[in-house]
Amino acid sequence: MNSKLKSIFLATITLFITLSLIIFPEESLHASIRGLHTWGEIVFPSLLPFFITAELLIGFGVVQFIGVLFEPIMRPIFNIPGVGSFAWILGMASGFPSGAKISASLREKNAISRVEAERLVSFSNASSPLFIFGAIAVGFFHHAQLGLFIAICHYVSNAIVGICMRFYGRAQTNQQVLASEKYSRILFKAFQKMHQTRMEDERPFGQILGDAVISSIQTLIMVGGFIMLFSVFTTLLHVVNVVKIIQFFLTPVLALLHIPPDIILPSFTGIFEISMGTEMISKLTSIPLVIQLALVNIILGFNGFSIHAQVASILAKTDIRFFPYFFARILHAIIACLLSLLLYNVYFKQVLTIEDVFSHQTILQTRHILEYLTKIGPTFTISCLFIAISILLHRQVKK
Repeated sequence: MNSKLKSIFLATITLFITLSLIIFPEESLHASIRGLHTWGEIVFPSLLPFFITAELLIGFGVVQFIGVLFEPIMRPIFNIPGVGSFAWILGMASGFPSGAKISASLREKNAISRVEAERLVSFSNASSPLFIFGAIAVGFFHHAQLGLFIAICHYVSNAIVGICMRFYGRAQTNQQVLASEKYSRILFKAFQKMHQTRMEDERPFGQILGDAVISSIQTLIMVGGFIMLFSVFTTLLHVVNVVKIIQFFLTPVLALLHIPPDIILPSFTGIFEISMGTEMISKLTSIPLVIQLALVNIILGFNGFSIHAQVASILAKTDIRFFPYFFARILHAIIACLLSLLLYNVYFKQVLTIEDVFSHQTILQTRHILEYLTKIGPTFTISCLFIAISILLHRQVKK
């Protein structure tokens, strides 16, 4: 019965999107172009170097080297092997969906077990500082000082989620810790592990580099498709007044809870697509700033269904289950919201003076990075796609 209902639901959604595309072709085209610009100008050029570098570091055994060094830290705190530190750090630095991509790669290489991979995915897929400081703080709110506050709430709550998820499936993992060994011994093991991993990979350097480029570009093309799809889907929900219908039914309930009904439209949009939702929240001048920031952190913590679809597509190639990630997103949204409400007064009364220096030296630089990516992004994206096609054609000729 459940499978039949699922079939009916999926068919209905697909039919709705198809009919909406036919009825509203102009709105759909603009939404699709907007998603294409976002992907080609910012997402592709900012993520591709991270993806290629990650594939190379895994192939050359550097990640395994890092894993042995960080085992005494990652195992007690998050109950995952030290190699998970690579996915966690790079996931925060480069943003969605890098953490899921690296976690899936580690699982494919058997560097981590399935349960460990599910724990790792649950907290390694975070928003990038470039998006938080540049797009949200400076671009949407026009208030650079908000960047560090949003980042603190987002990354701290993400780490708390990782600590909570350490108890997930803990009976199925080996909890051996290397903390009792001397550092010199651990360093020797790390070098030994790196060398062993490199020797086991018999591919020549050129093939490793080519595989890294092809794999990364294939993943980013998939990401681009989801960005365009959800940009169109979210726009259609507004055009056919689905959001207004939901707002009509929820307004009386929110009024009883003394919650402004103005938050319904941007919050619902943010559940599907992060950038559109956060931009709409930044324009809600009728509600206090603390509520705006809490809503932004809820959306960033949840990730949005667009990111969920990207992660699900990446994990589908492995045996990693999606549900732990989805549960962790809800937990992240709740914790991030609570941190926003608890830290707001403390931050703006005591930390703001320290952050002023940080904002002028670092936060505003992200705005220049975004502008630079917008200028060179399309050229970079087209060039990389041409390189990928050339590599594939060359391999076909050799066959």
